[in-house]
Amino acid sequence: MAKLNIVILAAGKGTRMYSDKPKVLHLIAGKAMLQHVLDTATILKPAKTIVVFGHGGEMVPQALVRNTATFVLQEPQLGTGHAVQQALPHLDEDGVSLVLYGDVPLVQLETLKKILTNESSLSLLTQHLENPKGYGRIVRDTAGEVCSIIEEKDATPEQCQIKEVNTGILAAPTKLLRTWLTNLRNDNAQGEYYLTDIVAMAVAQGVKIDTTQPGNEWEVVGINNKLQQAELERVWQTELATRLLLQGVTVADPARLDIRGELECERDVEIDVGCIFEGPVHLGKGVKVGAYSVIKNSRVAANTIISPYSHIDDAEIGINCHIGPFARIRPGSKLQNEVHIGNFVEIKNSTFANNSKANHLSYIGDATIGSRVNIGAGTITCNYDGANKFRTVIEDDAFIGSDTQLVAPVTVGRGATIGAGSTITKDTPDGGLTLSRTKQHSVPGWQRPTKNK
Repeated sequence: MAKLNIVILAAGKGTRMYSDKPKVLHLIAGKAMLQHVLDTATILKPAKTIVVFGHGGEMVPQALVRNTATFVLQEPQLGTGHAVQQALPHLDEDGVSLVLYGDVPLVQLETLKKILTNESSLSLLTQHLENPKGYGRIVRDTAGEVCSIIEEKDATPEQCQIKEVNTGILAAPTKLLRTWLTNLRNDNAQGEYYLTDIVAMAVAQGVKIDTTQPGNEWEVVGINNKLQQAELERVWQTELATRLLLQGVTVADPARLDIRGELECERDVEIDVGCIFEGPVHLGKGVKVGAYSVIKNSRVAANTIISPYSHIDDAEIGINCHIGPFARIRPGSKLQNEVHIGNFVEIKNSTFANNSKANHLSYIGDATIGSRVNIGAGTITCNYDGANKFRTVIEDDAFIGSDTQLVAPVTVGRGATIGAGSTITKDTPDGGLTLSRTKQHSVPGWQRPTKNK
């Protein structure tokens, strides 16, 4: 394949979004619209990717700093043809240039491959719509060949009846595209330089014009306002749910599922209603996710049950665990196998070894929990002195009585028992009972610790 240039037009202001954020940075499925286009474009392995931006200043390139695209400013904005002109100095002369749009986020890879089939022609992506209002029309001659594209504001009443519309997405040999863009004029109702005017130039030169249709109508839907954004969001979520169902995942209600990243499921996974998945999430074989749970940037191993209303963020969950309901597993947490974390238990930056459990109303932060540990209701690790964080270690087979405070740094020995209602400030011996219950008293002259330098 010849060298491929990809030009993504992303300079629109998005006035109807009523937002200070550039239109192309608004989200579909948790990802900026422009990022969707870039991700798909990257799979084609282009020699050059040029993003033409305008409104919002540096907000667009700054939001996509991890991308290898070249960002080019269009100022002022004088139409789509003018936008592509800004990219010309950065394009490889030999090869093909593909023009995409940052506010048309869901065009699929297979559709783009079809457009790029003939490298010597001008290839247009068109769509037949029952209601073509607002779109430029594809004008064909008596032989059925494309002869021009007419914008609706410049169209005659007869041309407005045409149902085949221009999506704006096209591919052309770069040398020809450069020549056509140089000859654009702005003598039209908008006073702009239309990219679509290159079609008539191609016809005049006898260049073959191909058209292809997208695999799905939603692939070429552009976003101009929050209503359209919300409608396309639900269309895309339905598509993602359909793919999961066809892979064998049980989705209780496809209309009540939100995937805002990449969800990978093994066999016999079940997902109840209202669940949200953000970032990369992997669900192992037989995992069951209860209603209204949120899982973000995490891996959940086989046969684990996540009961309703649980939140898991940047964590690893082992085999045969039981989480929730109403549990919160925060970043840096790693639960091994057969761990139970119950209702209103919060785990942060902590590890639980096999067969340990904290079933009720506890906070375990910055802790290392051994195997077969039982943590009673109301237990907390006091990991923060107001300035610095410290770690708690609970060794294998320990039993922590209810309403215990473990003031870090502290270690509970192997097989130790802590009596209910204790405040533990010193390491406890292996195998023994430790408890602390004393009269209340205040410490005169005490000063709150300051942060270590």
